[in-house]
Amino acid sequence: MMKNIKITAIVGSLRKDSYNRQLALAAKASLKDLAEFEILEYADVPLMNQDIEFPAPAAVSRVREIIKASDGIWFFTPEYNHYFSGVLKNLIDWLSRPVSETEPQVLTGKPAAISGVTPGMSGTALSQDHLVTLISYLNMDVMNVPRLTIPSIMQQLNKDAKLELTASAPYLEKQAKEFVSFIRNR
Repeated sequence: MMKNIKITAIVGSLRKDSYNRQLALAAKASLKDLAEFEILEYADVPLMNQDIEFPAPAAVSRVREIIKASDGIWFFTPEYNHYFSGVLKNLIDWLSRPVSETEPQVLTGKPAAISGVTPGMSGTALSQDHLVTLISYLNMDVMNVPRLTIPSIMQQLNKDAKLELTASAPYLEKQAKEFVSFIRNR
């Protein structure tokens, strides 16, 4: 019997109804029963500060435990000024630090996928490239193909301004299936 795969989504926006959060929820639906899927809530993680690093704040310990229990991390990144968001960088900074003198950071070797939507024309390609540089440095196992970049998201919103993927839906479904295979083959 195959182990249930657990994927944790990290959305690079804290906005409650962000387009990237909506994309993460669409990814969850695309996965169907292929994997468990959870969006990491991390708005309570403080700014990285070595003065409070040990012992780690409760919010940091909580997100580290979730990441440790995950089989794969799926990033959903917006693009702010051709880069990923500061809140995402802050979270990664905390996750990249050793847990203790005997326990390493929790991202090493974790399979990672990346998707993103934006109202602009880049489709988050630039922020994704910057994110790949960072998480590769942190020794995550990045699935570079396929990555999903969705530009001009306003064209894929319904009358209530909610994400309703049309042209991009098959690409999200393909990425979801490929990520599950990527994780299983590790």
